[in-house]
Formats: sequence, structure tokens, C-alpha cells
Amino acid sequence: MRYRILGVTQANDDQGTAVPIAGPRLRALLTALALRPGHITTPDTLINEVWPDAPPQDAHAALQALIGRLRRTLGKNTVTSAPGGYRLTATQDDVDLFVFERLVHEGTSALAEDDPATAARTLTAALTLWRGPALVDLPDRDTAATRPEAMRLEATRARIEADLRLDRAQPAVPELKELTAVHPYDEPLHALLIRALRDTGRPADALAAYETARRALADGLGTDPGPELRALHTELLTPT
Repeated sequence: MRYRILGVTQANDDQGTAVPIAGPRLRALLTALALRPGHITTPDTLINEVWPDAPPQDAHAALQALIGRLRRTLGKNTVTSAPGGYRLTATQDDVDLFVFERLVHEGTSALAEDDPATAARTLTAALTLWRGPALVDLPDRDTAATRPEAMRLEATRARIEADLRLDRAQPAVPELKELTAVHPYDEPLHALLIRALRDTGRPADALAAYETARRALADGLGTDPGPELRALHTELLTPT
């Protein structure tokens, strides 16, 4: 069985067929267990993650009933009882979140070793695993989703960096314009956009992108551009 929690929670059997997970509570329970594959999760932790605001009166009995439903849905051996709680019978390689993290590590390592082709291929594979917001079926997802969402942005930056090193600046420009609009204070993204515009022979647009970044930082954070952006600006102003 494979578990997908980068988007709406899904389970796929060994043939890749999706197994319907009916109901938000059941998906929340599976998400909570999939965050700790092969490890015991206490009943109190599961109750807090499935019913964060208003647990049922007999929460432990409700959890046992939900565990029973999940076993009937996925197979009785997919969730085991153990002293101290419950365990999803899976490894990290069975859960898309942990596969994503491994691929990001491999891709960024390849980039650091000046192998942009491997980096681009590996990071693209990592990002393809995402089908929507991480852990979307956890009722209170914000804290748990912070790290994977940050890694997604890190992987996106690294993949675009690899593309620029491979002379693929042209298709990167529209993507970077969208990303800098969503993340107006992200200086590395602004730097990538300026470089992509420069590398496609658009120095005037690159200067305009720098000015957009400068205004966003000044208006939103009260700060000036950092060293990387300033160096790019100086380079653009210096005739070659």
C-alpha cells in the first residue's frame, strides 16, 4: 500500500489503484498515522489531530471505532495495535511526503555538486508528487504543514536554478513572475527572475524586476535589497 498526503489523502494498493477513503475523519486519521509510518502513535495524539477543537465525549471509543473503519477500508493488517497506541504498517518509502523529502535532498545535493541535469530531473520528480496543499485533511494542519510547504518552495527554487544553469531561462520567466507575485518578499526568487530576464536578453525588464523587488521589500518590510540583488543590479547597470 502507498499513501499520498501531499494533497487530499489517498491510499493506493500494490497495483496503483486508489482505495476510496470515505469521510474527512477517516482521511484525517490516515494522515496522522502516515506522518509516522512504522512508528507507534498514542491515542491522545491521534485524538488531538483528528478532533483538535471538539473531541467526542468518549474520544477513545470514537477513535477505536475509526481505527476499525480504517482497517476495514485498507485491510486489517494495515494498522496494528501496539503497547501505547497504533502503528501504520508502512515505511517512509510508502508515503509520498518522505519520498519527496528524499528526492529534494538528492536533487539539492546534485546541484551543489554542479550536476544541474540530475538536479533538474530529480527535483522535478519531487515536485510532481504534490497534488495540492500538504496534509490538507488534517483539521489543524498549519503547524505540521509548515516544513513540507517550505521544502516545496526550496525545491522549486533549486529546480529553477538548475534550469538556468542548463540555459532554460525562457520557460522559467513566466513561472518566476507568478512565484514572485505570490512570495513578494522572497529575495532568492526575485534574483532568479532577474537572472532569467537577463539571460534571455531582456536587461530593461530585468532592471524593472529589480525595482519591483526593491519596492516590495521597502513597502512591506522596511528593508533594502540584500547583497545578491544589489550585485545583480550593479551588473545590469555596468556595460559589458
